[in-house]
Amino acid sequence: MFLQLKVKRLVLLLLILITGLAINSCKKNTVNPISSLFTGKWQLASVIVTYYTGNTQDSIVTLNTSCLLTQVFTFNANNTCTYTNFDCLTQPTASGQWSLTQNQLYLQANVVCKDTTAAGSSTPFSYAQIYNLGKFSLVLNTGDIQPNYSLTKHRKIIQYGFVNQNTLGIP
Repeated sequence: MFLQLKVKRLVLLLLILITGLAINSCKKNTVNPISSLFTGKWQLASVIVTYYTGNTQDSIVTLNTSCLLTQVFTFNANNTCTYTNFDCLTQPTASGQWSLTQNQLYLQANVVCKDTTAAGSSTPFSYAQIYNLGKFSLVLNTGDIQPNYSLTKHRKIIQYGFVNQNTLGIP
């Protein structure tokens, strides 16, 4: 009788263990949580340019403080993206593709935008460091963001701060 009770408990324990393993093994999540945070509309809130000599900060300039145009960076789940009114210039919506580097620390977007440079256009987010990413905000660094540089080299880092429009209820 005692042996039968032990065997029944062992069988019950094994069934629970096998059921738990079967249920948990089916929970394959193919959606990358970092990529899913990107999906949606992000409205530009600030552009800050920081000038350095080597690792010494020389000055900080805030751009677009008087811009009346809404600039929106939209990331779609199918890895397409758009940017409207880049550099505070009225222009057609720029379209392209976006992806994350393998380590998910950099954004690569091939959106070509009109700007005020001598060339007249650029791909500002072709290799952008993800400085901050959350449900409500996205901060990207572009420019001279390489980790190794000369201590006498002049560098310029442009920081774009975005606010998630989806969480604000803006269509």
